[in-house]
Amino acid sequence: MNHRQPVAWVVGTFDTKAAELNYLAGLLRAVGVRVVTVDIGTRSAPGVADIDAAAVASHHPRGAAAVFDTSDRGEAVIAMSEALSVLVRGRLAAGQIDAMLGVGGSGGSSMIAPAMRLLPIGRPKLLVSTMAAGNVSAYVGVVDITLMYPVTDIAGLNRLSRTILANAAHALAGMLLHRAPVEGAQDKPAIGLTMFGVTTPCVQAVRERLQTDFDAQVFHANGAGGRTLETLAAAGLLCAVVDLTTTEVGQHLAGGVCDAGPDRLDAAARHGLPWIGSVGALDMINWGAPSTIPERHRQRLFHVHNADVTLMRSNAQELEAAARRIAGQLNRAPGPVSLLLPMGGLSMIDAPGQPFHDPEADAVLFDTLERLFVVSDTHRLLRLPQHINDPQFAESVAQEVRAVLAGSVS
Repeated sequence: MNHRQPVAWVVGTFDTKAAELNYLAGLLRAVGVRVVTVDIGTRSAPGVADIDAAAVASHHPRGAAAVFDTSDRGEAVIAMSEALSVLVRGRLAAGQIDAMLGVGGSGGSSMIAPAMRLLPIGRPKLLVSTMAAGNVSAYVGVVDITLMYPVTDIAGLNRLSRTILANAAHALAGMLLHRAPVEGAQDKPAIGLTMFGVTTPCVQAVRERLQTDFDAQVFHANGAGGRTLETLAAAGLLCAVVDLTTTEVGQHLAGGVCDAGPDRLDAAARHGLPWIGSVGALDMINWGAPSTIPERHRQRLFHVHNADVTLMRSNAQELEAAARRIAGQLNRAPGPVSLLLPMGGLSMIDAPGQPFHDPEADAVLFDTLERLFVVSDTHRLLRLPQHINDPQFAESVAQEVRAVLAGSVS
């Protein structure tokens, strides 16, 4: 990429937003970016973009007819999105896309985002979308898409839209033309760590102990973070997982909002990555504001974390279910596994004098794991007396990571 002019795709529906798209393309060209305009309009005239709508649609598995020979706009939009993804996948493989800038309302955003998510993490991708002020998880997924809210609808150029679109174009150009400096971390093996606010002292201490030899990447165990970790692991971008905060397993089973889905721990179970982990923050199930808590849980023990996050203390039944899931996943792992149990407590608020301190409930978690986790030459279970945030527990984790990974990464 250093030996040629970088290429940015400017993507949108030229049948309705040609003025905005051409404006963006012109700004990018003015600062030295080579632009390929891509039309995904379902009612566009031919030849209005470098890659016109018919050319995009032709990449659909059923051909362009799947887009244009239907009277249902929804079907046409879905088909065009599928065609764009096929096109992008092929051009990426050929090294022909360095960045992507898209513009759309609800329909355009739904067509552009899936293709944009195909770009590798770190490659610039920016979507100006009228949907950016709402729940954007459907567009972002677990990829580093930058979303920008256009304030006005995308319906012609005016004083305000010109300013915001110019910001978008120049932001993408900045990302594309000024890459992150390459430092020594590029040469270190990458490991993924999981953290919640209530396990921060542990994870920070482990990270400090390992960062001289590993590129330690920390993921917030809020559902999206766990999915991101698993995605990177599956893509071969991590050499090991230091999974100290497995709260998302319990959240998934109990219906909490920090749910990473049923595939949590697949990095070990399916992909065989070395896994060194614990049971951090399994003492809690997250909900939103108090008004969002399901009626069946109203009599449970709660702790208000902030105005938008309410924590519910996991009971013995929920902890047993989480232990069964964790043991089942880890027992399937073909690679090395080390499970460290902090007998002194699972989080900041699960400690003597704290609101979620419940040794009897925690004992169910520990006992179930000890009963169901199958110990072998490569699968170890360590029962440690400390609280999870105790410095000695962090030291034990760091030592275990080094022992497990000694000789297995380069």
